[in-house]
Amino acid sequence: MNRLLLLAALLLSLGGCATHNTVSDGEDSRLMLKGHDPVSYFTLNAPAPGNPAIKADHEGVTYRFANEENRALFVKSPDKYKPQYNAFCANGMVYAIPLGGNHDTYKIIDGRLFMFGGAGSKRYFEMDQERNVKLSDNYWKTEAQGSIPRIQSWKRLIFKVPHYKTNRELAAEWEARQGKK
Repeated sequence: MNRLLLLAALLLSLGGCATHNTVSDGEDSRLMLKGHDPVSYFTLNAPAPGNPAIKADHEGVTYRFANEENRALFVKSPDKYKPQYNAFCANGMVYAIPLGGNHDTYKIIDGRLFMFGGAGSKRYFEMDQERNVKLSDNYWKTEAQGSIPRIQSWKRLIFKVPHYKTNRELAAEWEARQGKK
């Protein structure tokens, strides 16, 4: 009975978990991209720190911008600039696992901003980029979008997708492709 109560309390506490990969900074409790300007990825080909005084809210989260021009571009077309999968790692989404993405590990593919948890995740995603975009888009739309990320992650870490690969398996595949093994 105590375990059941503990599980119920845990699930209730997770109910308020964010559906976006955000951080808290000052007045911004749900800040995207650790405060970096989403437009800068496209205009500068690099993440630029946003100014806390220049910001906009979209889908319940806050974005900061390096300048008013970038803010205006975002407000006019937020879907063009916002990160895919609410800034969760695109390689994790290949397996329906919404885990953190970093603001400084990214790639623009067909005009869309994809975030990655690190250089390895990006490398593994790029091994079969076209397939991985399709898988990620599908799992985002059919499972992860709107879910509680922690619960979705636990679900898919326990009940893995058929094509699941461990980091060790992905690293071995990448090394083989590089001729290192």
